[in-house]
Amino acid sequence: MGSALEAREIDAGEGHFTSEAEGDVEVEGGVLVIKRIRVRYQLKGCPPDKEDAARRAHEHHAAKCPVYRSIGGCIDISTTLEFVPR
Repeated sequence: MGSALEAREIDAGEGHFTSEAEGDVEVEGGVLVIKRIRVRYQLKGCPPDKEDAARRAHEHHAAKCPVYRSIGGCIDISTTLEFVPR
């Protein structure tokens, strides 16, 4: 998603764009299975006039995300985007 932000002239480098992920693991037939992953993106210092563009990038990024494309059909993945002031 960082490259999609940069393409819209939104700074995603140097700690401006970060992410945290957590997941839910369940036991199925005696085997641990990852069932859900939640990713929280944080965008620090995004100019207010660029927030809509950042939201659009977030809405469409899954289609171009290698991880989502690889496991999205097997594991429920959700994402959020949070704007953080500088």
